[in-house]
Amino acid sequence: MAALARLNRDPARGNPVAIKSSQTDPVAMIRFLLRFIGLVALAAAFILVIYDGTKSIASNGMSITSVRALWQLINEASLAKLEPLLKSYGGGLLWDPVMTGILSAPSWALLGILGIIFILLGRKRRPLIGYAR
Repeated sequence: MAALARLNRDPARGNPVAIKSSQTDPVAMIRFLLRFIGLVALAAAFILVIYDGTKSIASNGMSITSVRALWQLINEASLAKLEPLLKSYGGGLLWDPVMTGILSAPSWALLGILGIIFILLGRKRRPLIGYAR
């Protein structure tokens, strides 16, 4: 026990040094979660790029998996429930130009953009230059 007390003391003054643990910091946990989700999204985007590339080579033409096709593979019922919900709230404008454009986009591009956004949200902020903290 005395060895632990000596390890946690400031050698210059002999005062105890506060040890900051990232396990108790909720902000660090949220940043970790955002970075993890971002990396999973980027990995999925990379897998979908490889999948579309191999499908394109095999079919001897361009083949792109849309977000709609991927969503239908994962859970078709939730996509069917989304359309009446968005049409009722947005008066039809939220579904037709906005959501149909998102659903027709390549799935790897949407996952890549989401992954980059999550990684940027989860990064540590740079210290300001010239300001004392």
